[in-house]
This record gives sequence, C-alpha cells and structure tokens, in this order.
Amino acid sequence: MLQSFVPLFVMTFFICLFIVLMQFLWRFIDDLVGKGLGVDVIGELFFYAALTMIPMALPLAILLASLMTFGNLGERFELTAIKASGVSLLKVMRPLIALMVLIAIGAFFFQNDVLPVAQTKMWTLIYSVRQKSPEVEIPEGVFYDQIPGYNLYVAKKNPDTGILYDMMIYDVSKGFDNASVILADSGKLAMTEGKTHLFLTLWQGESFENLRDAAANMNNVPYRRESFDLKEILVNFDANFNRMDEDGMRNQYVGKNIAELQATIDSVNHRVDSVGEIYGREVLEAPRVGMDYYTTKVEHGKVVRTRNSDVPMHSPVDVDSVFRGSSSGAMLNYLNQAVNKARMAKASYEFKGLTMSDDKRTIRRHAIELQKKFTLSFACIIFFFIGAPLGAIIRKGGLGMPLVISVFLFIFYYIIDNTGYKMAREGKIAVWQGMWLSSAVLLPLGVFFTYKAMRDSAVFNKDAYVNFLRRVTGRVEKRSLEFKELAMVTVESHHAYAILERLRNSCTAFLSENPPVPGYITYWLRGYDREQLSELRSQVEQAVDYISNSRSHRVVAMLNELPVLRSLWLYRPTAYKAIGWVAVICFPIGLPVYILALRSLRKLRADVSNVKRVASGLETLIQ
Repeated sequence: MLQSFVPLFVMTFFICLFIVLMQFLWRFIDDLVGKGLGVDVIGELFFYAALTMIPMALPLAILLASLMTFGNLGERFELTAIKASGVSLLKVMRPLIALMVLIAIGAFFFQNDVLPVAQTKMWTLIYSVRQKSPEVEIPEGVFYDQIPGYNLYVAKKNPDTGILYDMMIYDVSKGFDNASVILADSGKLAMTEGKTHLFLTLWQGESFENLRDAAANMNNVPYRRESFDLKEILVNFDANFNRMDEDGMRNQYVGKNIAELQATIDSVNHRVDSVGEIYGREVLEAPRVGMDYYTTKVEHGKVVRTRNSDVPMHSPVDVDSVFRGSSSGAMLNYLNQAVNKARMAKASYEFKGLTMSDDKRTIRRHAIELQKKFTLSFACIIFFFIGAPLGAIIRKGGLGMPLVISVFLFIFYYIIDNTGYKMAREGKIAVWQGMWLSSAVLLPLGVFFTYKAMRDSAVFNKDAYVNFLRRVTGRVEKRSLEFKELAMVTVESHHAYAILERLRNSCTAFLSENPPVPGYITYWLRGYDREQLSELRSQVEQAVDYISNSRSHRVVAMLNELPVLRSLWLYRPTAYKAIGWVAVICFPIGLPVYILALRSLRKLRADVSNVKRVASGLETLIQ
C-alpha cells in the first residue's frame, strides 16, 4: 500500500503546489512585472511562497492521492480480491493511517516552526518589491507618470538611438500650485551609475514656471519663460532593490509560533481587561448632574469603591427644578452646556471603543493564527478518511474522476473554511468555532464514507437512485426480461398453470374486495388492503421468477407485459382509525389527499387488471 500511495502522493503534491503557486503569481503579477527584478529575487520569492502554500496544497494532495490509490485498486479488482481473502478495508488502510499520522505531526511542526519564518520572508520581499520603482520604459503618445513628481509625454522615440522627440514634461515635484512645464524638440533619458538618479538631456525647447512663492504679497502671480538649446535635469529616482527590515513583519501574527502567539494574546488580553476596568470605574465615578454617586479610596493598598450615602439612588434627580426661576437666556445656556458635554462624552467613548476594538481585533488575528497550527494536521487526516473510502466505493482510478471529485470536495472545504475564517476575523463567532467549522462539517462526511466502504455499500449505485426517484415521482417501472439461453430450472406446464391460476384468482379477489371509487370517509378509515396487495405482488414476482426459465420466446415476451405493482402510502394512508377521523374532520387537508389518491387507486386497479389479463394469456399459451 505504501509503494502504491507514496509515488502518487508526491506527484499530486507537486501538481497541487504548482497550481496554488500559479494562483499566487496571478495575484501579485502587477507587483512583479516591469520592476527589473533579478532572477535571484524572483526565485527567492517563489521559494518562500511555495513554503507558504504548502498548507493549502497538502490536504488536496492527500485527498487526490488516496482517491487514485484506492480507485486503482478497485478498478483492477485487487480490492475485491483482498476483501475476499478476509482482509477488511480498515486493515488495508492501516499502513496509510500510520503514514497520515506522521504527516499530520510533521504538518504541525511545519506550521509552528517553518511557516512563520517563510511567511515573514515572503511578505517582507513582497512589500520590498512593491516599494521598488519600476523600470523606466516611456511609451509613445501617452503621458508616463511612473517617475515621482513628473509627467512625461513623448510623441515619438527612436529605439536604436534612444532619442525622444516632441517631449512635454510637467514638473509637479514642488506641488501643483508651483508646477512648471517644459517643451523640447528632442531629448534623451539615462540612468546614473549608482541607479539613484535619472539624467535628462533636452535640446531646443522652452520652459514655463510660475513664481507663486516669490509673489506672496502681489495680486498677480508672475511667471518665468526660458528658451534653451541645451538643458540638463537631474531627477531623484532610486531604481535599486532595497530590502526591508524583517523585524517589523516578524512582530506580526504571521511571523510567530505558538508560544509567541499565546504570549501576545495574554498580554493584549491583560491590557484590554485593565483598560476596561479603568473605563468602567470612570463611568461609575463620573458625576451625573453634578452629583457623585460613588467615592473611591485606597485601603490596605487596594482601590475600594463605596456608594455615597448622601446621594439617594432610588429617586431620580429633579432636573426641572434647575429651570424654575431662571431666565430664558440662562435656560438656553444650560441646554448648550449639556449638549456640549454630551458630545464630548460621546466622542471620548467612541475613541475608547475604537481603541478597544483594535486590541480585540489583534487578539482575534493572533488566535486565528494559533488555531491554524492545529487545523492543518486534522484536515490531512479527515481528507484521507474521505478519499480512501470514496476511492474504494467509486472504483475509478487514473486522474480523471478522482481529480473531478477532489476539486469539488476541496472547493467545498475551502468555501466553508474561508467563511468560518472571515466570521471569526470579524468577531461574528468565536475564533475556535470559525477555524474548526470546516473540520466539523467534513468529519461526518469522512465517517459516513468510511462506514459505507467497510460494508460495501453501493453509495453511488445509479440503479438504486433511479428506483428511488421512480418511487417518489410515481413513475412506472417496466420489466426487461430476456430469453435465457441456458436455464437451470425446467418449467413444468402443470406447475406454471397452477401458479398463474392462483395469481388470476388473487387478482379477482383483490378487485372485488376493494371498491373502485371508495368514499371520502371509507378511504381514510379503511383504504385499500396493503397486506393483500403485498401478497399479490409476491405472487406476481414468484410467477415471473419461475416462468422466465421457459424455452418459449413468446412466453418470456408476454412476461414483460406484467406490470410492476407498487405499494404506495396513498393506497392506505393510516392504519389507525383515530388518525383517520382526524383527517376526515380536517377537511382542507384530507380532501386534497383523497383527490390525489383516487388517481393512484385507478392506476393500481388498471395494473391489477393487466396482471389478470396477462395471466390468462399465459395460461392459454402454456396449455
């Protein structure tokens, strides 16, 4: 089993890793293109990105490899031979279960020790790349704004000599109010040796510049116009790749292991509790309408709050008494002061709330990263217990059907996991509930598939689902008997005749004992005898099983005309008269069911009549 599984696992792992790396490339393609990055920088970025993407590729690779392994065994009937020799599916899976436990343990240590370092270096490189200036590649006929503080327009350029023609330069490095415009017949752009400045040489042009700074006390703003044959401009433009310091990213949640995450959570929780206690004490001790309800004092080194007994709390303060005898101006002054104090209190509490929200968001992000250290290992085991039994059930190897099923299940897992992550990040649910939501949903699925595979249940048997849909929708099932070239049972005419005569008599008795159109009350209290119908069905199938061995093609063809009798709930909805009387009394509910049942009863009587007719024809044919 290990020899079959490990090569497939290695192959599917690198395939899945390549796919998620392509997704990473398309996500950050805009930050990488046109920056003139070296191969070493891009290779280093993709190496750390590959390490970061392992938690996403590993469960999918396990699911796909286990599906292919057991699908190949089932398709080549090797799994059938193993089970026939007395070896259970769980015993077959035992070495792979041990391997999955080792992979889960390795995934945990990878998440805790390797992934924080890889994520720190990857995100540091990404932010460094984003800050790098792009290569100067000036297009024709459009404004180029990738040089900080300048907008450059070139009508035409010579690719061989690098000469730019009909240039227009907007210099906004000193602000839009102090912008200057330069027009030149031609020019050339070059980079200094240290790649820290651009050297721009212009020929035959003019420059226009307003002198707003020099005209601070003047009504009209003067400007300066300059004509030149040769003009040289040095522009600050750092084209080098400057790597950021990793310490800032290492202090984020993506760069911490379990111990560091837990330490940060504890420290921020302690700060939140301390600040919350201070805010709560301020609310309690704040005077209301000029009255202090609580007093604070220190006893034996502890802060003790006691209620001020001089201020009664059971009766409200008579605010209206403040306005009695006051002038309208004083009343307006009181109201303005009250509104201003309320606004200041509101702004203060909003600021405190935002501060507390930032701390709580920090706690949630660190708690999410802490839970991720464990969810990957558990997801690997769950995906194995989904893929291995599912491959044994569908018995399809190769890369076609397993790939389709794996992608579907992984997308289902990813949607649930991403939903739980976002809800936990926003504080809608507890962090552990959001991060373990996908595992809680997929665990019953793995248990179900394992249970079904160990008992050889045909979960994906098409005929079982077709027959179920036929029973639900009421569609008639048709017989499809074929003439047997070799029959193990010899059909004796007198015995077949006796079976058919008994069947015909049973059909006659059933039609006579059950009324064609039962009344509304009769239907709910009695209905059709389903036990008698079950006995009639048994007789029909017994006749078909015996007479289908006949050597006559006409007899077998006539057997196909026997309808398949069904035992529907509508034939007798209840066997308890009390429930029947309730349905009779509940006329709006009982009447639609009765009308629907009449159609089914007419169809049943027609089928029984056809059974009687075909039985008579078979009797004549056998005689």
